[in-house]
Amino acid sequence: MNKIDKAMRILIAGFCINLCLGILYAWSVFNKALVSEGWTATDASSPYAVATITFSICLLVAGVLQDRMGPRNILILGATLTGLGMIASSFATTPMMLNITFGVITGAGIGFGYACLSPSAMKWFHPSKKGLVNGLIAAGFGLAAVYLAPLTAAMINSMGISSSFLALGVGVLIIAVPLAATITNPPAGYVPQEPKVKAGKAPVKVKAALDMTWKAMLKTPQFYSLWIMYAFAAAAGLMIIANITTIAATQANLPNAVYLASILAIFNSGGRIAAGILSDKIGGTRTLMLAFVLQGLNMVMFSTYDSEFTLIIGTAVAAVGYGTLLAVFPSLSAEYYGLKNYGTNYGVLYTSWGIGGAIGTAIVGFSMASGQGYNLAYTISAVMMGVCIVLSLVTKPISEEKAAQLKAA
Repeated sequence: MNKIDKAMRILIAGFCINLCLGILYAWSVFNKALVSEGWTATDASSPYAVATITFSICLLVAGVLQDRMGPRNILILGATLTGLGMIASSFATTPMMLNITFGVITGAGIGFGYACLSPSAMKWFHPSKKGLVNGLIAAGFGLAAVYLAPLTAAMINSMGISSSFLALGVGVLIIAVPLAATITNPPAGYVPQEPKVKAGKAPVKVKAALDMTWKAMLKTPQFYSLWIMYAFAAAAGLMIIANITTIAATQANLPNAVYLASILAIFNSGGRIAAGILSDKIGGTRTLMLAFVLQGLNMVMFSTYDSEFTLIIGTAVAAVGYGTLLAVFPSLSAEYYGLKNYGTNYGVLYTSWGIGGAIGTAIVGFSMASGQGYNLAYTISAVMMGVCIVLSLVTKPISEEKAAQLKAA
């Protein structure tokens, strides 16, 4: 098999592993089932909250480890922890036990696994394809909700909550762990295949990688610009994702609009692929600017979405805007700071996603407390997107001279 065949196998395996790690997106189904069995809404939601926090922390830790040790063993560990956490959850009988089994163990597994897929896949492909590669890898995680939510619901109805945890955990171990064993970095001296160009056209050229450490990265203003854009844009997207069914019931009198979650998943994943392809053609910051403009206008208009049709459109736009972030920011991290220390660097940048989720929750709580429903949350989100638009216009790649100075310091 030639090298491009190996590259495609890595990409396909990474996509399929993320389809398993996206088990996190099935929690809404477990949440509903636990509440129906007498758990409070807070207790039923807490394992998911713990899992997202653990996921963010472990993604950073795994990024550091895979930069030093390679992706294979870290990814196997992540897939194993994800499956074992789900299996252990089948024996949980209290919120505290489920916080540990699903929140900590499964959350850690997802973080360890997710951190290794993009950096290893990007190293096998030409740098001009990093947007497409990131988009496809990230799309697997987003698409998981499309099949896992109905599958989990059907399993709970037929065999109960505990057996569903057990079956899903075994499935992750059977599918994801063997696939994880196939993920490796390219051998030393490997040169990715040049992309094909039409006759008479010059080969695609990309700027040489700067390969900066996380300490040097923190000395660049570009990092803080990227961090703020990521946090603010994630806050707006996650605010809609976390509250869309309640918004539908409140604004459009649609109490059973659970299908909006599937629309979110489909357009979220599609947005990741489309944004990845677009960023390869026009650049990452330009792609982000388009997404910020679209999301900003959507936030301005969201309070007027009082029908099923308008809510579907608004949900789709919000999902595309959010999906763009998960495809483009990893690519920009590689473009600005190189692939050598990518796992650590992107892990540091990804802390903005966790803070963004907290911001989204806070602005909804503030908006509700003010008596304005979601309207104030939409307004604040629109303002944040305005800040992101400005930052996307002024953020430029790091010059080779500046990078050399920082690495020498």
